[in-house]
Amino acid sequence: MHANSRFVTSNQTGPHEHLPVLLARHRAHPFRKPFADHNIAAWREARAAWQGRAPLVLDTGCGVGASTLQLAAARPDAFVIGVDQSLDRLARGKPQPLPDNCILVRADLVDFWRLMLEDGTRLAEHWLLYPNPWPKARHLQRRWHGHPVFPLLPHLGGVMELRTNWALYAEEHALALSLLIGRTLRPERWHPQTCLTPFEQKYRDSGHALWRVRADLAGA
Repeated sequence: MHANSRFVTSNQTGPHEHLPVLLARHRAHPFRKPFADHNIAAWREARAAWQGRAPLVLDTGCGVGASTLQLAAARPDAFVIGVDQSLDRLARGKPQPLPDNCILVRADLVDFWRLMLEDGTRLAEHWLLYPNPWPKARHLQRRWHGHPVFPLLPHLGGVMELRTNWALYAEEHALALSLLIGRTLRPERWHPQTCLTPFEQKYRDSGHALWRVRADLAGA
């Protein structure tokens, strides 16, 4: 990727004023959409590969899987599941076979998260790396912290880390998570020496300010 990425622009000047009310509504009315068969199959495949034999790391929206492979190399004691909804992205440029301590699966994360919870699964690490910012104010509910599934995520436990190149996304994520767990979280500037994803490298090399929100959700 060339270092020419455009900066995020938005008609918002601060965290969305409707976020706390939206979050409270989603918390009071859990998401009940039926599971799609292909997502059930994806979770069963990942669960069978993991077998509960190691601390579990989830790489959400893993794209081409570069971050999944790096996380697996950094945590040889753990098992890493990379999830993306695009089969095309998942198929690009991977070593075959993959390392024994990771798997890449195609699934919708909304179902995948809920299926993990239904099985009583708990994470050691939970990565949300550069999700689509959906920067227009009217798109709040397309951001992960504005989605009805978000109040369920703290129950997966582990250390959750969001990274983004949009400060406002990090602020909203920290606010939403703080409201759910009753502990104040704040974004911090992030200066990676080694980039986990192609997008992280592109944003860094394009001169973007990078942000992260890190939260230990043990007991949440």
